Amino acid sequence: MHHRNARNPSKTRIWLALILLPIGLLALGVSGLWIYMKATATPLHPNPNAVSAVADAPPAPKWAGAVEESRDIVRGNLARQNLPGLSVAVGVGSGLVWAEGFGFADLEKRVPVTPNHRFRIGSASSVLTSAAAGLLLEKGDLNLDDVIEAYVREFPQKQWPVTLRQVMSHTSGLASDGGDEGPLFEVHCEKPVEALRHFASSPLLFEPGTEFRFSNYGFILVSAAIESAAKKPFLSYMKERVFDPLEMRDTMADSGARPDPKRATSYFPRFIEEPRYGPEPMRDLDYSCYAGASVFVSTPSDLVRFGLAVQNGKLLKRDTVQQLQTAQRLTSGTETSYGLGWHLETITLNGAKTRVAGHDGNLLGGMMASFLTFPDHGIVVAVISNISHANTFALAARIAEAFARQHKTPAKANGRPTLAVDQPLRAL
Repeated sequence: MHHRNARNPSKTRIWLALILLPIGLLALGVSGLWIYMKATATPLHPNPNAVSAVADAPPAPKWAGAVEESRDIVRGNLARQNLPGLSVAVGVGSGLVWAEGFGFADLEKRVPVTPNHRFRIGSASSVLTSAAAGLLLEKGDLNLDDVIEAYVREFPQKQWPVTLRQVMSHTSGLASDGGDEGPLFEVHCEKPVEALRHFASSPLLFEPGTEFRFSNYGFILVSAAIESAAKKPFLSYMKERVFDPLEMRDTMADSGARPDPKRATSYFPRFIEEPRYGPEPMRDLDYSCYAGASVFVSTPSDLVRFGLAVQNGKLLKRDTVQQLQTAQRLTSGTETSYGLGWHLETITLNGAKTRVAGHDGNLLGGMMASFLTFPDHGIVVAVISNISHANTFALAARIAEAFARQHKTPAKANGRPTLAVDQPLRAL
């Protein structure tokens, strides 16, 4: 006699088929879509040697070799990643030595990228905001170890106190913005503090100082603190104290959907966050609420001017720069590889270990820009693309290598130039 609770084999097979059928159809659909996207992807630059390039002026003879090598690197990278356009600038010592645009600023209109085209720089905005905070630290108008509510009264009390230092070092416990699904793209803010109502009520994810977790929300909060301490609008302070003194004429807040003939059209990969399958225009975005976390557009040339000024002590005191560019430690003693708005790494450049201070620019969950300073070599490199998920960091590092060799900095290892990334900058 069968037990009355025994399963019916036929019914089991039917239920199993009903469960597996949707999974199989989904896998088949994804596989088919991948094949279709791969088959229909059109190379934007089928011949790397024919990629358009526009420079303001020829490089000085001293840098001609490094520039020619870098041009080949950029063209090959542009074609391999299938990027619409790239803009590159390099500074050495006290001045800009090379700036050039490659590919297209607008695919539909076939507008070539020039060194004067503005690009969104995403989270690379943090280094600019960090410098503004540094100016206020020097005046005593900000104190890193004050609780953030001392400057932003609208920030609600949390289960633990949060300091300005912890917010700037991404050890505050604030949540992230969700990448391309963040709530702030759909709203407009006249002041940084207006964004707080969209995220500040959430509890902290961990006790401040115990973990590192990157959060764009943190630098919105830093922007609000700067506005409070400076007693003037955040964007006005940035212009008057950072951009104008350094002649960064093409660095400003993103105009959003408003026409800007000097801004490159922004694109997003049409499939699985991979530019090789082709681009599509990025949807309209309003970055006003992101303030100093991601609001700025700029050019590589402007970013290089900024980096040289920081390296040479022309914007901030050297002690302040060191303070901002010193890796913070968690309460456990673990070093975070992040300072106060600056990502800090070590790479092998021209055969020698060298420090890198900078930031990648992330938009909608993918890298579009990389800003790297090499204080030991006096080199600054900025690379910006107009499509998300471009590996600009690897490209910037290879360009730095070419200029470091030309600059006769640390000796080559075994007679051969090397470039090895020990701890690559994260795509922030």
